[in-house]
Amino acid sequence: QMVLDGVSLHRRFISRTMTYLWIALGGALGSVMRFWMSNAVTQRFGTTPMWGTLFVNVTGSFLIGVLAGLSAPGGRFAGTDSFRQFFIVGVCGGYTTFSAFSIQTLDLIRAGQVLHAGGNVLLSVTLCLIAVWLGHQLGSALHGRGA
Repeated sequence: QMVLDGVSLHRRFISRTMTYLWIALGGALGSVMRFWMSNAVTQRFGTTPMWGTLFVNVTGSFLIGVLAGLSAPGGRFAGTDSFRQFFIVGVCGGYTTFSAFSIQTLDLIRAGQVLHAGGNVLLSVTLCLIAVWLGHQLGSALHGRGA
């Protein structure tokens, strides 16, 4: 019994470690893709990084939607946790966190929780803008210059 428990614990540890490794690898790939794509779009279509970021956010949201559909119950990759972990959590999460926000908001709408979805959008955008402003204020103060 003790050996079986030890083997079981070891297998769970290895499984969990592999999960984190797949997410980390996907996240690294997504981050590199975001950097490259954002720069490519900015160089091609404008001098402000806004266009690259907008492109990444929109394509990331589209990609996570496709992947969520493929891995949903009855989908081509349904029940494949490693697929979801690598591509959705890792690659899409590294490419853009806006994609995670978008799929969560869509899930709320699809569940009939339109008010919650609207609250999620309003709170996320408002609180993140406040947080980035506060963070910038703190960073500027720590740097020794005004905002």
